[in-house]
This record gives sequence, structure tokens and C-alpha cells, in this order.
Amino acid sequence: MRVLLVTLHSKFIHASLALPCLFAYCREQTGIPLDLQIREFTVHEPRGQILAALLAEEPDVVAFSVYLWNRRETLELVDALAAVRPEVRTVLGGPEVSFDGPELFAAHPGLSALVRGEGEIPLAGLLAAWGAGEEPAGVPRLAWRQGERISEGPEGAPLADLDAIPSPFALGLSDCSRGVVYLETSRGCPYSCAFCMSALDTAVRSFSTQRIRSDLERLMGERVPLIKLVDRTFNYDGARARQIWSFILAHNQGSTFHFEIGAHLLGEEDLQLLATVPAGRFQFEIGVQSTLPATLEAIGRRAPLERLEENVRRLRAVGNIHLHLDLIAGLPGEGYRPFLASIDRVLALRPHHLQVEPVKLLPGAPLRQQAADLELRFDPNPPYTVLATADLTFAELQRLAGISRLLDLTWNSGRGGGFLHGLAAVCGSVSAGLEQLEGWFRRQGKFRHPLSQRGLFEALAEWVEEEFAGEAREQLRELLARDLARCERLAPDTAPPFFDLQLREEEKREIAARVRSESARHKGQGVKVQQFAAVFSRLPEHPGRTILLFFYLTRPGRGLEIVETPL
Repeated sequence: MRVLLVTLHSKFIHASLALPCLFAYCREQTGIPLDLQIREFTVHEPRGQILAALLAEEPDVVAFSVYLWNRRETLELVDALAAVRPEVRTVLGGPEVSFDGPELFAAHPGLSALVRGEGEIPLAGLLAAWGAGEEPAGVPRLAWRQGERISEGPEGAPLADLDAIPSPFALGLSDCSRGVVYLETSRGCPYSCAFCMSALDTAVRSFSTQRIRSDLERLMGERVPLIKLVDRTFNYDGARARQIWSFILAHNQGSTFHFEIGAHLLGEEDLQLLATVPAGRFQFEIGVQSTLPATLEAIGRRAPLERLEENVRRLRAVGNIHLHLDLIAGLPGEGYRPFLASIDRVLALRPHHLQVEPVKLLPGAPLRQQAADLELRFDPNPPYTVLATADLTFAELQRLAGISRLLDLTWNSGRGGGFLHGLAAVCGSVSAGLEQLEGWFRRQGKFRHPLSQRGLFEALAEWVEEEFAGEAREQLRELLARDLARCERLAPDTAPPFFDLQLREEEKREIAARVRSESARHKGQGVKVQQFAAVFSRLPEHPGRTILLFFYLTRPGRGLEIVETPL
């Protein structure tokens, strides 16, 4: 029996973790000869092209892994497969369809079976039954088409021993060439946040220490650039987390690791160990979600905020780990102004990245089940984004989406940080400044089209000219100019008009001497040295007239290095 395990990614760089695990388990557990193949596409490929590729392999079964981003495209493929080759059995599984019922079969007459929850046990049981010419009666967490009716298997617990899944990395099933590899060391989450699917599986199961080390060693040996651990709360067990971190630190050969952690769970021993991590090798994603106690209580978020904040400050003070913090808009009890206060409170922690996203009412998540009672209105189509709440209007959620976009363009992209600090001083807070800027961007239609880096700075300068006057305008212009010079190579003849380039003769002579000295320092090293100088008078750390000289250093095979020095 030839079985294709298929998924459609949102981007080519993504690689499936689910399909290699299903392949490894089913090959081991079905007890029948199976011709299993993994096939990965993207949602951007033409449906006809994908259909032709699948049919060219003459499969008996095509099993799709379905997520928020590929539901529509996958169901269209199911329908097309049934139309052109009805004898091919199609199976759906994954978080996006685990809570669908008979209506899914009715809407898609070519669908043969539906796997609910973790797929290893039900898919192996299904394929074993079909391979033996039988119905999959008794297979847990499975629904299948049996003639004119839909049959349902019993409920069943997920896999208790995760090591029963042979390592897909040891079997060579995972593509390590795309730059990113996903790895799980555990399943489940000890918390029950109402917006999250993990609230349905609070019993955490871990792979064995030996298995985890073996997989890590293999991936580090492959020198995979980015290894993203998908554990919902990686450090749910502090001792276990320290063991894995220590193993990585002892054996890493240049990979960067991304972890989702509970910052409130970090203890002194964790923080001391993490202080030894080489710069740029660890990334932490930390869910704050809200700073409003009533909202955190309403969603069952048991994470002491003060402890979380203190640990983030300590991590940030060391500065060796990239910190990505999350806030979720549209949660129960949090209105527009309180959410802006949450933005300011989290930005005060100086994360490298602050993600602001509207809550998604995922099928099966407790919050979706409570949506009517909590007056949460949401889009019924993926990704099920909240549209209005008892505390937030649609217009207010749109404004927060605009502020989120501005954060991505400035703070999260590493540009405009000085400008935002100045904006906070002028407007009273970062969120107040972003709120004003968001209104202008929306009125001017700036959100409708992509902005280049230079286009962004020019738009910000235009806003400053229109909305501010006097000393505030001049200071914001200077901060904007400095930020731009810190993130791209400038030349006097191409610099935007918000730069002051009126240098005195003695300043020009000193600049020339500095340039000669810098060029001599890099002579013979294959470094190209370019420079740009501008006048500043209102920088907080340089009161009065100051000349800032920016050196742009370019080396073969390396990115641009920018060095700022005052005269």
C-alpha cells in the first residue's frame, strides 16, 4: 500500500516535524509492509501542480496534515483528488481538523477518514486495518467513512512513551538543509491558558534524556543554523531544562536555539547558567499576554507577573539572549487603554522583539467554547481572529493592529529605537506616540503598501514635520536621522533632508584625519571603509553641537558593520 504523508507550508523554509514522526511510528507499528513517502509543498504553489505531483506517484492513500494556514488549500486538494481519482483514500489530521465532526465528511464527499489529536496511534491503526483489507473498528480518536455512514472510534489517551516514536533525525527523514529545523523534547503543557490548544493536554510527557541528547547531537553535528524547540513550556521542569541547556553549551558547533519558556519559572541556578550562553546562541520566546490581573485570571494564566518581569530584566541586563515577548489583544476584560498600558509596561523591559497579536479563537480551545458568554466575536474562518469583544470595538482592534505593524517596522526590526524613546518623552509614553502615528499612517494610506527602510524614515519625518513644532520637532528629527545612519550606509549627496550636513572647516579637517586613521587601521584586511558625518545639537547624551561620524565597514562574506563615534 503506497501512502503519501503530505502538508502545505506557509513558506518553503519551513520543514515538517509532524510528518517525519508519523512516518517513523507507522513504519514501526503497523506490522504490514508500507510504502510511505513524505511530500511537502507550500500554499503558494498552484493547486493543479500539487495535484499532478501527488497523482504521478499513484498513491493508495494520501494523508494531509492540516493547520490554520493551509485548511482551505488542503480541502480543495481533497475535493480535486476525489474528482479525478475517487479510488484514492484521503485522510485529514492535525490541530485544525481535530474538532470537526460529520459535517466535514458531508462537505467533502471524497474524505475517507479523520484523525483527532496526536496522530501516531490512530493513523497507524487506520493504515494497518486498510492494509489488511479491514475496517478500523476500535482504533481510538478516529472517524472514517463506512459506506453511507460515518463511524467513530473510541476516545483514547495519547502516546505515553514518546520514545516509541523512532527518531526521524536518525532515520534521515527531516530536511536539515532549509536553515530551520523543528525539534520537540516534550508534549503537553502544565498550564491551561484558555486561548491555547495546550490547555487540553496538561499532562506533560518528555522524551528520555538519552533520546533528547542523541537528537541534539545529530542536529548540532549537521550545523543546522536555527533549531526551534516546539515544547510549549520548555522549562516546566527546571532541572531537566538545565541539563539540556548544559548539554547544548558543551556540544554546540554554531547552531542557534529557540525556546518557548516560562520566564517566571527561572530560578537563580537557571539565571547563572544562562549568563554563560555565548551571545546570539539562544533565543527565548516569553508569553506575557497581558499585564492586567483580571484578564490573566480570566484566561487561567498562572504566571506571577512581577517574577516574570524581574527575570526578564536580569536576562536583558546580561544581554546575551535574544528576548521575544508576546502580548495578546482581545482577551476578556482588557480594553483599549489598558492594553496600551500593557504595551508600555512590556516595552519598559526592553525586549528585542515585542509581538502584539489579536487572540485567535482556535477550535477546541476553552476560550472559543466560552466565546458567546464572554461576548467575543470572531471570524469563523481561519485563523479565527477576534473581531470585537465586550471591551474592544472592531475599530479599536484595528488601531492595535496598526500599532503592532508600527512596532514591527521600528522596534522589532532594530531601527527607530532612539526615535521611539524620544517620542515617549514628547508624547508621555511610547504607546501614546504610536497611537498618534498610527492614526496618521492610516489616514495617509501608509499601511496599504510595503515600505522600504528609507521610505519608512521619510514617512516618519513627514509626520514629525506635520504634527510637531519647535524644540520637539527638532529633537525628533535628530533622533530619526541618527537612527537611519545607524542602520544603512549614507552619503552626503543621498542623505534625506532631515540631516544637518553643515560642517565647519575645522570639523571637516578633523573628520578627514579620523578617516585616514580608520582606513590605516584596516589596511590589508580586505575591509572597505566608508564614512558619513552629520551635525547634531539635541541628542540626550550629547548636549550642544556634536558631530557624529559613522564608519561603514564592509568585509567579504559578512554584513555591514556600522561604527558611530563623536568628534
